[in-house]
Amino acid sequence: MTETTTTAPARRPRPAAVILTPAAEARVAKLMGEAPDGAIGVKLSTPRRGCSGLAYSVDYVTAADPLDERIETPGGLFFIDAASVLYLIGSTMDWVEDDFTAGFVFQNPNAKGSCGCGESFTV
Repeated sequence: MTETTTTAPARRPRPAAVILTPAAEARVAKLMGEAPDGAIGVKLSTPRRGCSGLAYSVDYVTAADPLDERIETPGGLFFIDAASVLYLIGSTMDWVEDDFTAGFVFQNPNAKGSCGCGESFTV
């Protein structure tokens, strides 16, 4: 009798839902260097707020949610809220500083519009 084994085909790694620029990765590293005790990473979510409906929110996270997308960056773990992934697929996250402002900037191909102040978006 011949023994046969079947192996599942190798899975191709799927691309991250959000691409972080080197400046965004550096900012995540800086945030993790200043993180409060117990923080294991930084998490991006899209809570409902603002005049257009959704906003970008970046906060420390103290526990990993198995449903969240997990991206390993050189400066630490970056999570994307599971409920927000569909709104963010294909986005690029950058960190921009100039003489007047500093903050994360998003290029989101899913956003159909945003409010005048740029604080919220709609899909």
